[in-house]
Amino acid sequence: MSIFEKLYSLKGKRALITGSSSGIGRSIALCYAEAGATVGVHGTQEKKIYEAVRQIEKAGGEAVPLVAALATKKASEALVEEAVEKLGGLDILVNNAGTNRRKPAIEVTEDDYKALMAINLESVFWLCQAAYPHLCESECGKVVNTGSMTTLTGIGEISVYGMTKAAIGQLTKTLALEWAKDNIQVNCIAPGFIRTPLTEAGLFSDPKKVKFLDQRIPMKRGGTPEELNGVALLLASPSSSYITGQTFAVDGGFLAGGSWLD
Repeated sequence: MSIFEKLYSLKGKRALITGSSSGIGRSIALCYAEAGATVGVHGTQEKKIYEAVRQIEKAGGEAVPLVAALATKKASEALVEEAVEKLGGLDILVNNAGTNRRKPAIEVTEDDYKALMAINLESVFWLCQAAYPHLCESECGKVVNTGSMTTLTGIGEISVYGMTKAAIGQLTKTLALEWAKDNIQVNCIAPGFIRTPLTEAGLFSDPKKVKFLDQRIPMKRGGTPEELNGVALLLASPSSSYITGQTFAVDGGFLAGGSWLD
């Protein structure tokens, strides 16, 4: 066995990745499948889910489709149960499903608030809780939460979204502390400004926001979903056996600060 296989192989692992029918989640699902895992591809739109499954199978990987709308404890528990049944167990949980509604705080409606909290935060908690007994049965269980820049800093006009993602960072720490005794590592990825279907419409289509990002990101561009795969694979693989409770920013240098050099 090569050092790469020893550290990063996911052969024989079973992974549930929420929100993996497109964007960041699909990229991670394909990455894990190519590393040897059997992947549960989750989403709300069957067409996109099956497209992702076919893409994984075309690359030589194994995947199962999982259709569910995540907004309640019951739905979260049912998804974990279905994933465990179809995958034959669970070693890795990636909480990637999320949504956003961009508007000033003063314009946020009760519906906005409830929808963002339910999908971005509450479902993550219930998924982790439901997955816990199954992860305990794994040789080394892994939870990877998807945060954002707002896990680590503030950004205007996404107040409730920012609240949910900041809470994800704290939940990551708490579960890491509680589950360390069970050899379950819990970590968080904080993506920077990544070009996905979700951000193309609300962010990268706005010239004013694109100008800000070009000035603020040292690498002078948004990232791609594939540029998160390295950290995502690290946190799901044996190489992260002594890493837990951490949040990893993948942001092109955004959080490093600003500069007047260019």
